[in-house]
Amino acid sequence: MSGIAIRLDNICKKYRIGRAEQNYRTLRDAIKDALAAPFRKTFRLLAGRGAEKAKAHDEIWALKDICFEVRPGEVMGVIGRNGAGKSTLLKILSRITEPTRGYAEIQGRVGSLLEVGTGFHAELTGRENIYLNGAILGMARIEIKRKFDEIVAFSEVEKFIDTPVKHYSSGMYLRLAFAVAAHLEPEILIVDEVLAVGDARFQKKCLNKMEDVGHKGRTVLFVSHNMPAVTRLCKRAILLEEGILKTEGPSYNVVGSYLNSGHCNAAVREWSDPSKAPGNDIVRLRAIRVRTAEGRIAETVNISETFAIDMEYDVLQPGCFLMPWHHFFNGEGIRLFEAHDTDAAWLRRERPAGHYVSTVWIYGNLLAEGIIYVSSGLTRLQPTERMFHERDSAVFQVVDHDSNSPALGGWTGTMEGAVRPFFQWTTRLRRTGEKPAI
Repeated sequence: MSGIAIRLDNICKKYRIGRAEQNYRTLRDAIKDALAAPFRKTFRLLAGRGAEKAKAHDEIWALKDICFEVRPGEVMGVIGRNGAGKSTLLKILSRITEPTRGYAEIQGRVGSLLEVGTGFHAELTGRENIYLNGAILGMARIEIKRKFDEIVAFSEVEKFIDTPVKHYSSGMYLRLAFAVAAHLEPEILIVDEVLAVGDARFQKKCLNKMEDVGHKGRTVLFVSHNMPAVTRLCKRAILLEEGILKTEGPSYNVVGSYLNSGHCNAAVREWSDPSKAPGNDIVRLRAIRVRTAEGRIAETVNISETFAIDMEYDVLQPGCFLMPWHHFFNGEGIRLFEAHDTDAAWLRRERPAGHYVSTVWIYGNLLAEGIIYVSSGLTRLQPTERMFHERDSAVFQVVDHDSNSPALGGWTGTMEGAVRPFFQWTTRLRRTGEKPAI
């Protein structure tokens, strides 16, 4: 197993549905079972095949024959829709639950952050939980003490470090839990959806810390629904679907397969319930759509075609100057550009209440091939105040269907870069002795 941090060989996990957990058996239970034994056979015969059929439907396979390897120092992403088996997989690797079949080999000390405050004791203070978690990881007290101040500073709970964590808010709980898991330096870090909770600033802080962990050569298994985070942090990823390992490879390819699998309608997001939509009492977001010039929703955009992004929203209070905007990121998390509303008709005009659709047109031969993530928002001007900011409001993939694309010229290979604009070139043959033009 040299050179391998994690190896899974035909891991399967079966759960029984609708059955109560078995309690410890007592002497009374044993006597009762013995007395009832003669009647069991008769009951089974009366039940017949119907009972056998019911029993078959009583089981579900959360994981089926999962096999993959993770090398030391590698950051591996795990993606898939809800119920695909991601959390079950991490619980097996964290030794929280045992597989039904197969085995997993792990080389190194494992630190897990599967849920907010996993491993924390509610009655203990933040300080005591830091030392408790370190001890669980097998760290000496002197090691924990050396990292203690750094953990507390990252978590931003200095004032409450000697307060029992049962009194913490969910945000405080999360910050301390992540700080402990990321700073106590296990050889293998297992993280499940840590970026799903917390404000934007803390999410960015977590991402940066995860990058630091990967750069220090520690092995990370990272589960997330945040596709930009997966492609930014992970060179390789796996896609789970109904307990089966569907795809494995470079994170960009795996994320692309997920987005185009039909399980993720990423090019359109709609909020049918205004009370749950992003926004406030002034404005509410209703929908974000990526579409072609003909109006078709487009999860895949041809590199040479112009396409549109619609923002549909309700203005609830009249009299405000409003500016819709979008930010565009590539698969590596690099911000490509921003698009702010420049419609002269509304640039310095108060908006009456009503239903609006603001559209930005993105010209062809601008974006490079790959996955593009859109973050959308709307800002009130005079005074400046952000009404909402919806991250990953839309995701689409740019592809090149035309082998004779004008931006390629005569080149038949791939073109690197965050964007791929079509530039105008001219070439002129200079005569002998002709001076160069200034």
